[in-house]
Amino acid sequence: MKQGIHPENYRLVVFKDMSNEEMFLCKSTAETKDTIEFEGQEYPLIKMEISSTSHPFYTGKTKLVDTAGRVDKFMNKYKKFAK
Repeated sequence: MKQGIHPENYRLVVFKDMSNEEMFLCKSTAETKDTIEFEGQEYPLIKMEISSTSHPFYTGKTKLVDTAGRVDKFMNKYKKFAK
């Protein structure tokens, strides 16, 4: 590996899966202003929408996402531009 191209500011950060409230501690250089108490200590917090604890590939469960409501909302919003 090349020397001097990797960040030096690694620190412990808590990653929180917002879909199932699962949290884990890992080193990261990601910037955040949020903090959380985890296992008796305060750490920076990175919020994620999906992780290996909630992703269908890893859990074997499918999750139904309601996209019809979003599509209808989009169509109603922009139908005045349709010809």
